[in-house]
Amino acid sequence: MSQQELLSHVVTVLWILTDEPFDTSRFARKRPEESVGMWLKTSTPEDTILAKLRWTQQCGGSEKHFTDALRVFELQSDRLDLAYLNEWAERLGVVDLWNRIVAEAQPL
Repeated sequence: MSQQELLSHVVTVLWILTDEPFDTSRFARKRPEESVGMWLKTSTPEDTILAKLRWTQQCGGSEKHFTDALRVFELQSDRLDLAYLNEWAERLGVVDLWNRIVAEAQPL
């Protein structure tokens, strides 16, 4: 079985959509990405960062989620929509975590 055939049998993505404004926004912003000959819809880096910051807060300060968000920021920093990130950090109540990302990041 080829890698593509294997992935087509194994890859299952579960999207949980609520009626929260952030979920509506992030699902509308999904973009197609090609991987091993398959097209998948993925979250934008901005939405991944915001979701990880929200999970950090909801999990009582999870350093794993925070570090994930920090690494996405560092890898994508020159391509991020900072206005979108600032707006949603405020709306989601994660401004302190967002400011920590900006302060600690060492962009590549």
